[in-house]
Amino acid sequence: MGNEARAVWESVQKVRAGKPLVHNITNYVVMNTTANALLALGAAPAMVHAAEEVEEFVAIASSLVINIGTLSSPWITAMRLCATRANELDKPWVLDPVGVGATPLRTRVSDQLAQIGPTVIRANASEVLALAAVSSKVTRGVDSTEPSQTAIEPARQIAQTYKCVVVVSGAVDYVTDGDRLLGVRNGHPMMTRVTGLGCTASALVGAFLAVEPDPLVASAHAMAVLGVAGEIAATRSQGPGSLQMNLLDALYQLDEAALARVRFV
Repeated sequence: MGNEARAVWESVQKVRAGKPLVHNITNYVVMNTTANALLALGAAPAMVHAAEEVEEFVAIASSLVINIGTLSSPWITAMRLCATRANELDKPWVLDPVGVGATPLRTRVSDQLAQIGPTVIRANASEVLALAAVSSKVTRGVDSTEPSQTAIEPARQIAQTYKCVVVVSGAVDYVTDGDRLLGVRNGHPMMTRVTGLGCTASALVGAFLAVEPDPLVASAHAMAVLGVAGEIAATRSQGPGSLQMNLLDALYQLDEAALARVRFV
């Protein structure tokens, strides 16, 4: 087992031992999947959205994940309050700017939240390009229309602008803090046929941020874990329906030997 795979395994053990409470403001489509993935890995999920309580709840959480998939005015207010409070409390948090560039509202909210100062922004290549304002194309919903490598330089720009780590999801996941760059070559094409696995990646990044002090390392380890679990699940699945179930089982059963599959590039 290589040093990189061993380091990922150590992070998994920290999550399982610490059971970090991950506060999610996320979308209706993925709440169940996200919560179950966190539980399967060993973290503790919470879905707390009301503006009246998010500031209090993030104070007791280990980390925060904000996903803008199903926007509404009350949730936008809650997101801003919660992100601001997380920064005041020095709690790490993830921004998932779902569909940024598809509508003016999504673009505006994504930029406003990014300016608050997330620890990590996790997005697909099209979303990264839109957030960096380097593409005139409109993103197609939450699916990426661009390969991840096209977003490496825009991701560096975003990381430098917002002083955060940026994760670009794709066939190869790229993680950068504007200076360092890591690639993670794990996963399976069938994962793109299950809704919400990008959102699940963001949630897992939140869990690893709670136990790893370096956000770049935490992000890379989270993406590797999800990718390896997806590879294992694909070998047991006949299609996307069974993949979703088997992915949860793979996260739960993940051990040191399985992580020998980790491929950093």
